[in-house]
Amino acid sequence: MASSPAVQSTARGTGQWRVVDIVVASVIAVAVGVVFVGWNVGYSGISVITAGFPPLAGLYTGGWLIAGVLGGLIIRKPGAAIYCEVLAAAVSALIGSQFGVSVLLSGAIQGAGAELVFLLFLYRRWNLPVALLAGLGAGLALAISENILYNALWTFEFKLMYAVLAAVSGIVIAGLVSWLAMRGLARTGVLSSFAAGRTADL
Repeated sequence: MASSPAVQSTARGTGQWRVVDIVVASVIAVAVGVVFVGWNVGYSGISVITAGFPPLAGLYTGGWLIAGVLGGLIIRKPGAAIYCEVLAAAVSALIGSQFGVSVLLSGAIQGAGAELVFLLFLYRRWNLPVALLAGLGAGLALAISENILYNALWTFEFKLMYAVLAAVSGIVIAGLVSWLAMRGLARTGVLSSFAAGRTADL
């Protein structure tokens, strides 16, 4: 006997992960993890540009934050941002990353930054402003952790500038690009089994 729309809606709102959620989140994470590998190569290439002013590298960091924001926007379940970001980081490490297994910690921290924003909205709002805020949260989480772990010898001004630029990068690259990617995927129909493919706030 088929469930009523009300029952189906209640089931979708419980936050419980379905098998399709796990599969699609994993596909997203693996795909973005491969992108991370190319992004890592690009980071080595911009070192010449940022050598004179290291905080400028913050503008490049948004590409490492996409998995969490995009995964959260599509799956819309608690933990999706962290899951996708950590798995994407693991994929990049397995393929080959100059940062080694430390990317797993980075992925967890950055995913948590996006996850916190989705949590603040109780996993109920998924529009552009929320996507941009999730990118901002991930960018700030990245900046704070890297200023502690890797930029400890920088001056306060350098650390602050890095945080500002990473936040901007998070908003534009992770937030805006992820939201546009979600819209594009929704229009193809591949997200028809997800709220992201059906809701009017796309």
